[in-house]
Amino acid sequence: MIRSNAFVFRSRLLCAGTVKVGTGACALALGLATLSGGPATTHAAAADPVVVQGAAGEPYPGMPAIAPIGVGIGKYMDVPASGQGPAVDPAKGYRLQDLGGGLYLITDNAIQSMFLVYDRGVVVIDAPQNLAPHIPQAIAEVGGKQITHIIYSHSHADHIGGAKALGGDPVIIAHEETLRLLKRDADPSRPLPTVTFSDKYTLHAGNQVLELSYHGNGHEPGNIFIYAPAQRVLMVVDVVFPGWMPWRRFALAQDIPGYFAQVEEIRRMDWDTFIGGHVARSGTHADVDVQAEFNRDVKQAAATALATTKFGEGLNPLDKANPWAAFDHYIDRVAAQCVNTLTPKWSGKLAGFDVYVWDQCYSMEQTLRIE
Repeated sequence: MIRSNAFVFRSRLLCAGTVKVGTGACALALGLATLSGGPATTHAAAADPVVVQGAAGEPYPGMPAIAPIGVGIGKYMDVPASGQGPAVDPAKGYRLQDLGGGLYLITDNAIQSMFLVYDRGVVVIDAPQNLAPHIPQAIAEVGGKQITHIIYSHSHADHIGGAKALGGDPVIIAHEETLRLLKRDADPSRPLPTVTFSDKYTLHAGNQVLELSYHGNGHEPGNIFIYAPAQRVLMVVDVVFPGWMPWRRFALAQDIPGYFAQVEEIRRMDWDTFIGGHVARSGTHADVDVQAEFNRDVKQAAATALATTKFGEGLNPLDKANPWAAFDHYIDRVAAQCVNTLTPKWSGKLAGFDVYVWDQCYSMEQTLRIE
């Protein structure tokens, strides 16, 4: 079994009071440390987690101690330069990026929207709750006119929950699955689409063109690809996160194989700039390649852990009559091995690695085991 001395070290720090957590979190940390291969020893200089042994008992420079879900830590890992973007002016509360040809990105460096200016108005692509108050200001900043259209990338409120606040009576365009979900949710902040499509839809606004297409359930039903051919910009929300670890559990993907397939499809497409709907910057083909590589690595790490972790090994005999406990014990050990395998390569390569690596390993284990 792969031994995570770094994880044991983190657990002992937590329970020794170096980082203040509750007794339950302390027990969880020590329990998962044991599942991941403890008890284990550390180097003589164990006060510095950098010198603590890592995956497979081999040290590596700058090795982090990755706390499990639910265990609080004093500070997460710093965001590497590859995950950073231009600063946001705090007085404005947003940053505007000219994507060329009347197309603009607006972001607070956590969530993103776009708008396309044409001769008679503006097409807004997504209206996030946090950005909606700034979108009219940003449009005015570049001399744009009234909002005539809103395109919904998908149904989730964090991306379109500000649509009602934009006012007016715009044409709202979305996939038919998005309409179905929004009818179910009945949220007045997310007005129902007035134009829907099933496969492809081309919007002509003045001399501007946007090509919308549906590629199946990756993130959620109805999540579409939005391509601006003149500007060579592709927007696909909640699938690729340039420079960053995806949001937890592969951005809550409903179909993880479908999600992975969409990343590969984005890699093959012909575009220059990628907009993912989140994080601090736009993306490149190299960013998509990195996420595809991470996807392959996490899949292999989880598959190996599933194949080499013996079910029930180390389980308290008093819990053998409890199948839920037995599976939880097994899944935790699989996830711990997956995390240990990924940490040396990826901890300094993807921003937020330490925040969501456990979530990704749990999700990957589940999808490999039951889908």
